[in-house]
Amino acid sequence: MTTAHTPSFPSRLPHVGTTIFTVMSALAAEHQAVNLGQGFPDFDCDPTLLDAVNDAMRAGHNQYPPMAGMPQLREAVAAKIHTLHGRQYNAATEITITAGATQAILTAILATVQAGDEVIVLDPCYDSYAPNIEMAGGTIVRVPLTPGTFRPDFAKISAAITPRTRLMIVNTPHNPSATVWTAAEMQQLEDLLAPTNVLLISDEVYEHMVFDGAQHESAARYPGLAARTFIVSSFGKTYHVTGWKVGTVAAPAALTAEFRKVHQFNVFTVNTPMQVGLATYMQNPAPYLELPAFYQRKRDLFAEGLSQTRFKLLPTAGTYFQCADISAISDLNEAEFCQWLVKEVGVAAIPMSAFYGDGFDQKVVRFCFAKQDDTLRAALERLRKL
Repeated sequence: MTTAHTPSFPSRLPHVGTTIFTVMSALAAEHQAVNLGQGFPDFDCDPTLLDAVNDAMRAGHNQYPPMAGMPQLREAVAAKIHTLHGRQYNAATEITITAGATQAILTAILATVQAGDEVIVLDPCYDSYAPNIEMAGGTIVRVPLTPGTFRPDFAKISAAITPRTRLMIVNTPHNPSATVWTAAEMQQLEDLLAPTNVLLISDEVYEHMVFDGAQHESAARYPGLAARTFIVSSFGKTYHVTGWKVGTVAAPAALTAEFRKVHQFNVFTVNTPMQVGLATYMQNPAPYLELPAFYQRKRDLFAEGLSQTRFKLLPTAGTYFQCADISAISDLNEAEFCQWLVKEVGVAAIPMSAFYGDGFDQKVVRFCFAKQDDTLRAALERLRKL
């Protein structure tokens, strides 16, 4: 009997291994550590939302929805954007429901980027951006945010734009640094892109986590940006249901038409009863309007505890992440420190270097505080020895 061999072939993503989140979560489980690494809540969502989805299932909403999403959910999203940011999107032609924000970003890239096109990303950035660009055959152009403050450097962004630049990706509130772009910065971006044909993906999944009375500066607020932008958001982040993988994309009709060409052959459509349940739940704006206060309290609880250690806290203006400088604690690099922290202290964090293309190390790690207060207190109890 002959031995069968699986044919070898060149990898589509030869430089990609297991993500840092998977690695650290596995290490946390192995060492019974408090996992403040991966960005997801360890508490339940509102039972009212679960009831709405159960009701939708029992009411028979269990077959394919329209490719672009259930009309009532698209209308609810369009109404929310109009109320919060003053821009009217057409629910039929400019709002699409996606299988999470990660799929939305990949689909927008596949719809717009062709072989040889350049795509600007601002380092440090979320780990799906670069592989998505590679899959589309594009060239990744990395522009660093200012080390220490993580503010955009418009001189560097401007210098990176060439005739081959097809797309730029921005993310505010920003994962991993927890910074939030200001109105002046969004205006500067609008002015910078005005004379170009560069398209924009605005990753706004943390839109409802902006603290200290500030407001989220959505690309929807800036006509010059809105005209060229895919605005991506996530129900998972907003409603504490990251495992549902339901997101949204708002974009002008011409961009949406191209987006949907890819979307229909990429996922085709998204879980029907959850869409119906979300549409019902969105009739009450309180859950997302109260989210900043909810997470600000957790931020303050966690920061107060960390202030009694040798971690030096970076400002957290948004998201549910707290970054901290480790230079007063250890001479290890970020990745080695995170391994040590899990094994010896029993708390998992993520090295900031994991979010840079070149692994730039500035002695900063990222914690996630989207956890029950008891989880945060347990982590702080362990971290106090530092």
